[in-house]
Amino acid sequence: MRFNPTDANTPRAPWWLTTLAIGGIFFLHFPIIMVALYAFNTEESAFSFPLQGFTLRWFIAASERSDLLDAVWLSIQIALIATVSALVLGTMAAAALYRRNFFGKEAITLVLILPIALPGIVTGIALLSAFRLADVETGFWTIAIGHATFCVVVIYNNVVARLRRSAYSLIEASMDLGADGWQTFRYVLLPQLATSLLAGAVLAFALSFDEIIVTTFTAGQQQTLPIWLLNQLGRPRDVPVTNVVALGIMLLTTLPILLAWRLTQGTEDTAGASK
Repeated sequence: MRFNPTDANTPRAPWWLTTLAIGGIFFLHFPIIMVALYAFNTEESAFSFPLQGFTLRWFIAASERSDLLDAVWLSIQIALIATVSALVLGTMAAAALYRRNFFGKEAITLVLILPIALPGIVTGIALLSAFRLADVETGFWTIAIGHATFCVVVIYNNVVARLRRSAYSLIEASMDLGADGWQTFRYVLLPQLATSLLAGAVLAFALSFDEIIVTTFTAGQQQTLPIWLLNQLGRPRDVPVTNVVALGIMLLTTLPILLAWRLTQGTEDTAGASK
């Protein structure tokens, strides 16, 4: 029997706990609300309250900034490369580790998870040190490699969770019927992993798109959108455009997260999944 929060017989939380929860959510999202409001403000240089008026001209001004468009395109390219790399590496790692027990398995799992578990500054310094030891100049590809290191974790966790809920008997049945490894993966395993891979991909893309700490150490002269946004904070006259860009980043990273949640909702009931 499952817990259903919409059931009339389910006990409700006391009013004070509900109030505290709503207050906590409002406190966390209040800065985001303010940035969104000031993106439409008519004021040109600094913040003031109440808002001076409503305008859309800052959105037009942002769309005409060539440096902004270049930063957006660079972030999209890097996020796509990091996501595709993570899909391949994370899926392969999950397939190798989810079922078999062998010496060193826990150590390998720890190594896979470390890039996202450690503070970003530690990961960034480690990557920069590795690139310097290898005499690799920082730039486009070092950013993509750095982002892929923590995007792999997202794909790996999603795929492992799905594989653990999948019945291995389906794979055995496929092999018994004469399918080779590739056919089994394509026709049996991949359909079960499809939504988890897609959810992991959109999460990885969102993480890469707005990553700034690791990017700062691996970017060299390249300027991704988050770095562009950080540099704009020291320019008071560009505050309205900065607010518009910040609002856009929040929307672009929130929508994939909601999509990933929707795709993975109820996936424990996938046909053939083990209970």
